Amino acid sequence: MWSIGLYVGNTPFNLGATTRTNNPVLTRQSVSDVDAKFVADPFMVANGAGWYMFFEVFNTQSDKGEIGLATSDNGFDWSYRQIVVTEPFHLSYPYVFEWRDDYYMVPETLQAGAVCLYKAEEFPTRWSRVGQLIEGSYADPSIFRFDSRWWMFACSTPYQHDTLRLFFAEDLLGPWQEHAGSPIVNGNKCQARPAGRILQLGETIIRFAQDCVPEYGSQVRAFEITNLTESSYVERENLHSPILTASGSGWNAGGMHHVDAHLMANNEWIACVDGYSERRNGNAE
Repeated sequence: MWSIGLYVGNTPFNLGATTRTNNPVLTRQSVSDVDAKFVADPFMVANGAGWYMFFEVFNTQSDKGEIGLATSDNGFDWSYRQIVVTEPFHLSYPYVFEWRDDYYMVPETLQAGAVCLYKAEEFPTRWSRVGQLIEGSYADPSIFRFDSRWWMFACSTPYQHDTLRLFFAEDLLGPWQEHAGSPIVNGNKCQARPAGRILQLGETIIRFAQDCVPEYGSQVRAFEITNLTESSYVERENLHSPILTASGSGWNAGGMHHVDAHLMANNEWIACVDGYSERRNGNAE
C-alpha cells in the first residue's frame, strides 16, 4: 500500500514528479530479503560514492518494521540492498544524518519506551545502538543542529497524532531537556506529527508535519520557525503549504505523509517521499 517516490523542484515547497525516474522507485516488491507488506518513511544521504536511502520495511513474518537500505549512483535510479537494522521492537522513520565524519540514525523506537540513537559502525550496512536520548514513547523524532545546540521534535501522542514536543541538548548524547514552551502543538492533528527532515534555509528553519485530517497520512504541511531559543519558539505556516497531497491516481492516490529534501549542486531540490495508493486498511507508523 505504501511505497516510495522521488520528487524534484526549484524549492522544497514546490516539488513534483520528474521524467528522470519512474515513480514509485521502491515498493514492497523491491524488497528481496524479507516478505514486505510495505515500504515508507524514506531518508537519504549523499557522499562521494553516491546516494543511500534508509526506510521502513514492514516485515510480514516478524509483524514489525525494520530498516532497509537502497542505493543510487545519481539519486534517481535506486536499487534495494538489504535490511540493515532490526530490533525486538518496531522500527520506522530512520532519520539518518552525518556529524563529525560519522553517520547516526534516530529511528522511531516508541515500543522501546525511549528515543534511541544508533551509530554506523560500518556505513551503510552495520549499525549499533549507542544510547537513549529521551525516555518515553515518542513518534517520528526529528533531530537537527542549530545555534550550537541539538534540537528534537517528537510526537508524544503516537496514535492520536495531535501533540508535538520540543527538546534540546548541548551534546548529541545529552542530557536532553524539554523546551519551556513545549508542547508547541497541542490537540491539532493537522500540524503535530513530524513528516521528515528539518531544513535550515539561512536563518529560517523549516519543519514538515503530517496532516492527519481526515485520516492519518493525508498530506504534508510546512512550517517556518522564525524564533528558536531555549526559552522561546515562534513558527508560521509556509504560504505554499500543504506541499504534498494525494494525486488521486496511481501509487500516491490516497495520500502522502513524508518528505526528505536535499539541495543539489545545480540548485535543484531532490526529495524522497512516500504515498499510499488507496484508502486504507493499515498504517505506516
